[in-house]
Amino acid sequence: QVQLVESGGGLVQAGGSLRLSCAASGSIFSINVMGWYRQAPGNQRELAAGITSTGSTNYADSVKGRFTISRDNAKNTVYLQMNSLKPEDTAVYYCWYGLWWEPNYWGQGTQVTVSS
Repeated sequence: QVQLVESGGGLVQAGGSLRLSCAASGSIFSINVMGWYRQAPGNQRELAAGITSTGSTNYADSVKGRFTISRDNAKNTVYLQMNSLKPEDTAVYYCWYGLWWEPNYWGQGTQVTVSS
């Protein structure tokens, strides 16, 4: 079992920045993928960004150039720096953990609201 604890999120004006953090604990494999999905009201959950334990990253086209994902393997923690936020970034952001690019575990979700 893997537990994911998220922090960050909140309310910000358009053009602002937020940083999300997610700490994993439990049965962590050294080779893994962590990242963030997001789900806006009425929409399907979509991958926002992911990063492997070796540093390879993947971003949704809509966030490229604005979001940066990083991780600290010693702390089993992944970060999502979100800059130039837009109202369409408003969503619940879910941290995830997987052995490859398929989530096996989810965090509880954190709300990000961007006002115009």
